Amino acid sequence: MTRQAQSAQIASKRIFNHSVDDRSALGISQVMATSLDLIFSALSDPTRRQILTLLLEDDMAVTDVAEPFEMSLAAISKHLSVLSNAGLIQQERRGRVKWCKLDPDAMQAAWAWMQGFGHFNPLDLDGLEAYIEKTLQNS
Repeated sequence: MTRQAQSAQIASKRIFNHSVDDRSALGISQVMATSLDLIFSALSDPTRRQILTLLLEDDMAVTDVAEPFEMSLAAISKHLSVLSNAGLIQQERRGRVKWCKLDPDAMQAAWAWMQGFGHFNPLDLDGLEAYIEKTLQNS
C-alpha cells in the first residue's frame, strides 16, 4: 500500500459530520476528498511551498533542502513527511543520503478539482485601469 493510500485510510477513519461537510453533495469521492484535504493542508504552510519551489529545480538531498531554512533538520524532516504523505514529493534513500523529488503528477487531483471553478471570468486589469482613468477624468 502506498504512503498516500495509507494516509487516506487513516484520514477516512476520522470523525465525519455529514451535516457540516457532505462530500457526496460536492460530487467527489471520499478518497478524492481525502487526497485533496491532504494536498491543500500540505500547501497551506509557506515553508512547504518553498520546499516545493526548491524541488522544481532538481532532486535534492534532505540536508540540501534544509540549508536555506533557519530551522532544525528534524523540523524540515517533518515538513517533508507532510509533503510525502500528501503525495507531493517522493523520498528515496541512495546510500546513506535521503533524496527528495517532486512528483510531477502529484497535484493532478487538485488541479482537476480547481478546473471546475474555471467558468469564472478572469479579472480584466486593462478594463479596470481604463475605468479608473475615466472616472478620475470625470471627477
